[in-house]
Amino acid sequence: MKQLIQNLKTGATTLEDIPAPLVRKGSVLIKTSRSLVSLGTERMLVEFGKANLIEKARQQPDKVKMVLDKIRTEGLLPTLEAVFNKLEQPLPLGYCNAGLVVEVGSGISGLAVGDRVVSNGPHAEYVCVPHNLVAKVPDGVSDEEASFAVVSAIGLQGIRLAQPTLGETVVVIGLGLVGLVTAQLLKANGCHVIGIDVDQEKLNLAAGLGIMPFDGARGDAVKFVETQTGGVGADAVLITASSKSNDLISQAARMSRKRGRIVLVGVIGLELNRAEFYEKELIFQVSCSYGPGRYDEEYEQQGHDYPLPFVRWTEKRNFEAVLKAMASGQLQVKPLITELVPLAEFDRIYNNIGESRSIASILVYPQEEKSIVRSVSLTGQSFTGQKGVVGVIGAGNFTKMTMLPALQKVGASFKTIASASGVTGTALARKYGFAQSTTDYKEILSDPEIDLVMITTRHNSHAAQVAETLRAGKHVFVEKPLALTHEQLDDVIAACEQVKNVTVNVGFNRRFSPHSVAVKQALGSGPMNIIATMNAGFIPASSWVHDLATGGGRIIGEACHFIDLCSFFTGSSVVAVCMNAMGINPALNTDNASILLKYADGSTAVINYFANGSKAYAKERVEIYSQERTATIDNWRVSKGYETKSFHSLKTRQDKGHTKQFSELMARIKEGGPPLIPFDSLINTTRASFAAVKSLQEKKWIQITK
Repeated sequence: MKQLIQNLKTGATTLEDIPAPLVRKGSVLIKTSRSLVSLGTERMLVEFGKANLIEKARQQPDKVKMVLDKIRTEGLLPTLEAVFNKLEQPLPLGYCNAGLVVEVGSGISGLAVGDRVVSNGPHAEYVCVPHNLVAKVPDGVSDEEASFAVVSAIGLQGIRLAQPTLGETVVVIGLGLVGLVTAQLLKANGCHVIGIDVDQEKLNLAAGLGIMPFDGARGDAVKFVETQTGGVGADAVLITASSKSNDLISQAARMSRKRGRIVLVGVIGLELNRAEFYEKELIFQVSCSYGPGRYDEEYEQQGHDYPLPFVRWTEKRNFEAVLKAMASGQLQVKPLITELVPLAEFDRIYNNIGESRSIASILVYPQEEKSIVRSVSLTGQSFTGQKGVVGVIGAGNFTKMTMLPALQKVGASFKTIASASGVTGTALARKYGFAQSTTDYKEILSDPEIDLVMITTRHNSHAAQVAETLRAGKHVFVEKPLALTHEQLDDVIAACEQVKNVTVNVGFNRRFSPHSVAVKQALGSGPMNIIATMNAGFIPASSWVHDLATGGGRIIGEACHFIDLCSFFTGSSVVAVCMNAMGINPALNTDNASILLKYADGSTAVINYFANGSKAYAKERVEIYSQERTATIDNWRVSKGYETKSFHSLKTRQDKGHTKQFSELMARIKEGGPPLIPFDSLINTTRASFAAVKSLQEKKWIQITK
């Protein structure tokens, strides 16, 4: 299928061949008929992409600080690599989509194949969208009109926050697409609406829709509003403009009545004049996109609706309200359509988007019948007879930033990469020379030429995909964790027992770092005490990583790295675990904890996993004490030995062992040999991570049993 992609590094807007997405549980697959170009948002993205690095930095000063912190802790070259990799990430354009449902995922009610719908899907021939972001189109509303529903909901949410009442005077500053829709909805709400802009064409359009226009370039808007309100001022002001200036917020304050309301829907400078707000006791609020539910993973992705009696207007219900307003004639969007452009001619819009005077540009999609294609061939390369041919499931940050660069260095043969949307997977396939990109990972499992499958999907899918890969007769590498529950782990163990001559490998890379290897050789065997600290950094509570069902929490999902590392140094197995935590939430989840491990050989280890430290401080540090000797590893850059005869120090650029790990993995897949880490050790580490969480829940030591 075809999809519009923005490259933030080069600024190029391209129409790419992408595999169509699979329909997922709780979602529907939509064949697109029309999609509306959001000229404000998309212009900003295109212009950001075309800017040079200095201009990009000026536009995002908060990101510059993050980069500087990363340079201090991890070094210049790794930081630059991370920045450029981030900029290379393809960005799908668009979020106003209308089309026809062609497939329905499990767990869906109220939507069926053949329904005309709107969604926040991108500019693509097929989009897979969760049902809480999909609304049916009423009869009598065309696809062109329906494509306005999502962007109209942005204006409607601003209105709901302003809480206008019948007869009030409301000013809309900025008569672009969102402003003209907002003004009409306010008029339908019984308000006297004044629209302010500097573009005469937009002012004329507003007047034709029954909105009182005012040319902000030719007069004093504040005095005009005062005149229209008998000196009282506007009851509410909605700012739908885009400007870096602080003048608009000042203007809004000065034209408001005492205790008036100001709602920001657009993007403007926000240096407020306290006196202007203080003297009138003004209320100021920023509107968030389409309404309640926006950016809430549980609502948008997991389909958990907010109960209507308590949250009357969610983003989906705002979509539906806008569509009803179109059907009743209260909202007229046909006069706003500047142009209808075939998808293949997208550059008519995007080549000069910065200078466009269009109100609304709509992309028109071909509607001929054709089969849905979920794989795209990129090269004609043959892999017949080769060993170590790689298939990758997952195209997230770890795959892009770490795994594929390391695998490329060691000469891996890439055949197929699978990703949920097809966008990131296809971009990575082109960059690293994969023969194929797909959205159906089962194609990798059924491909006889692929003998090693790399899994880097979300944590909750790891165990099932590992077991499925093993049963397909292929070697598997999975980025940690191996599993999130005992039941998932048991399934992996059962699958491993059912097959022969295939191995399970988990991405516990730190044991392969030259620092770990040097320290291990210097200290040898024997009981030891280990203190390992992970200054992991804060991740918002809304992140999927914290969701125990999806990410497993940061102890199971991330601290397992250091459980394995401690087991590597001791050469022993964990027999008991105790964990204490700070700030435990009601779900008994934590990312500020100390884990105490007891080993079979008498060794002990303390893993401090902290999310409340400074980002300017090193992320990881290890101290090992054994037989009157001490060794330290500081952030995988500097290691030192004290009273260790064969080892004194090692200094490198940051090396967490990824390249060495993948080098050894590829050698063993090609030449034969055991897994990188003994399977029993992988099981022990996984059970120890489960035991840490259980210890917190039961407030006692937990014994590890086989």
